[in-house]
Amino acid sequence: MSILKRFAFYFGGFAIGIVLLFFFIGGSGASCEFDYSPNARVLKNIRNKERTLSLKSITTLKENQLDTSFISLALTEGNVLFSKSNTSLDSCKIYQIELSSAIESKTKLVHLTIENCNKIAIVQEIEIKK
Repeated sequence: MSILKRFAFYFGGFAIGIVLLFFFIGGSGASCEFDYSPNARVLKNIRNKERTLSLKSITTLKENQLDTSFISLALTEGNVLFSKSNTSLDSCKIYQIELSSAIESKTKLVHLTIENCNKIAIVQEIEIKK
């Protein structure tokens, strides 16, 4: 068998295998996102839970004329400050999330304190530094 036929059989079988792989894995909900870092895993965990806001965080949002989409932005583009977070708790871990964002056409540093429980994430405090 010539080398050209060998390559044809190899790539033909490879193409069929790829198609079958996409067919079987495509409907299983498997994701290929790169959520391997601790920062990305924590943010994804919080994003996938029901979120509630404390009274203090609601007033901070209203004072700065922001809505809850700002919290969603912080949970996708923010950085978890593990050194300031309390992850040793058994029930609900408390995370500090930092986001550098443009608010009122000025870049400001925003800190969120989020209590991450089993089924719910509570935004305890939002601090906007100038």
